[in-house]
Amino acid sequence: MQAEIINAMSPDAELFQAYSNRTQSMENRSMQVPRGDRRTVGQATVENPKVRCENVDIFYDLGEKKAINNITLDIGQNEVIAMIGPSGCGKSTFLRSMNRMNDTIEGCRMDGKIFLEGKNIYDKDVDVVPLRAQVGMVFQKPNPFPKSIYDNVAYGPKIHGLVRTKNQTDEIVEHSLIRAGLWEEVKDRLDKPGTGLSGGQQQRLCIARTIAVGPEVILMDEPCSALDPIATAIIEDLMDELRKEYSIVIVTHSMQQASRVSQRTAFFHLGDLIEIGPTEQIFLNPIHQLTQDYITGRFG
Repeated sequence: MQAEIINAMSPDAELFQAYSNRTQSMENRSMQVPRGDRRTVGQATVENPKVRCENVDIFYDLGEKKAINNITLDIGQNEVIAMIGPSGCGKSTFLRSMNRMNDTIEGCRMDGKIFLEGKNIYDKDVDVVPLRAQVGMVFQKPNPFPKSIYDNVAYGPKIHGLVRTKNQTDEIVEHSLIRAGLWEEVKDRLDKPGTGLSGGQQQRLCIARTIAVGPEVILMDEPCSALDPIATAIIEDLMDELRKEYSIVIVTHSMQQASRVSQRTAFFHLGDLIEIGPTEQIFLNPIHQLTQDYITGRFG
C-alpha cells in the first residue's frame, strides 16, 4: 500500500513523498491517542455547516447489527470532505443517511439527528422526494436512465416542476452539461442514448442529472472506482470546480484521491469516526494510532 502511494504519478505525489519521509520518525514517537481509544479526535464541527449530523447511530437487521456508532460530524459550506477507511467500516452507510437512502433498506433504523441548514431531515413532515433533490447522490457505478442524453438531464427538473417550457428545459440541460464538463462532447447528439456513452462520460452525465435539480449537497459514493485514470482525473477536476457552488461528500478507498480532491478528511473504522481534520494533517500528521496504521498500510 505504501509503495503504491509513493510511486503514484499524481498531483499529490509530493504530499505522499513528504509523508513517507516522516513515517519513520512518526513510528518512533508515542502517539497521542492509542488504538484502543475509540473516541473521535479532531474538529468534527465547523461554523455555519451545510449539514450537521448529531449523535447518529444506524442499525441493520431490525436493530441486531449496529453499523454506525454515535457519530457527530459537520459538512461545511463549499467544501469537499472525503470519508476513508477499510471496507465495511460504515462510510457508505453514513453517507446514505444524509439523504435518507437507507430508508429503502428493510430493517434499517437511524437514531440521532441530521440537519440540512437547520432543518432535521428525519422529522416526520419531511418529504424525501424533494430532500433527495436537495441532497443529490452519485453512485459507484454510472447509472444513466435508458433514455436520451437530453432526457436524462431533463427528467429531474420535469418531475420536480422546475420547468414549464421547452426553452427552460433546454437551458437547464445545457447549463447542467456545461457544469459537468460534458456539453462539448455531446451537444450534437443529445437525442442519442445516455447508455451509449463511455463510462467516464456516463458518470459525468449522472453528475449533470444531479446538478439539474439544483441541489445544495452532492454525495458521491466511490464515483471513480469503475473509471480509468483519465476519466478519474476529469471527475476530480470537476469536483474541484463544483465545490464553488455545492458542498460535496465523497466516499473513497483511494487515499491519493482523498488527498487531491478534499479539504477535510474523516477516517472511519468499525462504525466509529476515529479522526477528522484538514486533509494534509490527516495524511502527514495523524493524531490517532489507528489513522496512522491505515495510512501506512498496516491494515485495510
